[in-house]
Amino acid sequence: MRVLLVEDEKPLAAALGKIFEKNKILVDVVNDGIEGKILSENDVYDVIILDIMLPGMTGLEILRSIREAGKNVPILLLTAKDDTKDKVNGLNMGADDYLVKPFVTEELIARVRALGRRPWEVYQDNVIHFSNISLNINSGELYVDEILNRLTAKEAQLLEMFIRNPGMIISKEQILDRIWGVESLAMENSVEIYVHYLRKKLDSSQAYIKTIRGLGYVLKEKENAKP
Repeated sequence: MRVLLVEDEKPLAAALGKIFEKNKILVDVVNDGIEGKILSENDVYDVIILDIMLPGMTGLEILRSIREAGKNVPILLLTAKDDTKDKVNGLNMGADDYLVKPFVTEELIARVRALGRRPWEVYQDNVIHFSNISLNINSGELYVDEILNRLTAKEAQLLEMFIRNPGMIISKEQILDRIWGVESLAMENSVEIYVHYLRKKLDSSQAYIKTIRGLGYVLKEKENAKP
């Protein structure tokens, strides 16, 4: 699991960062709202934790930006004890949960794990879609219209990552970290090989994986795709 924590109280943020790492949760910690917004736009996270009161840009403004961009990543808000209005506003804007300061760190970890297990959208039979392709994330079955292709575990994980982040450039480093793990000895050419495999299986579909030189890959729909 990979988490983004945006918290301006630096001692608290640093302590939480160590607790996440102790619980084997990868975490990026930033103390500024603008930097938090940039990371939320340009990286891939399983859960985002936002303090509401932040310098540069509030947590609610970051939340609005994420939801307006169409991203369904689970978001947990950290609120002050008496900020009932902010809690209500946050939930109405698309936050998934909130936690009132001060809190017990074990509860934070439990809530983050629960959010990380929650699907980003409610999919029937664990099937996610993009253009005319459908992927069963449990079985690795890829359908292009009605034609079935069976994916390997790594191919299915990679395609799931693309489908959950359509139009977003995903770097080779992000793919390696997410699918192979940060401690893996896999090299970037492993990513290139699996992208090649996926392209062959998507060849007859209306979706394709585009290389953005020097940056990574992005899943897009072909211009001549049927409406």
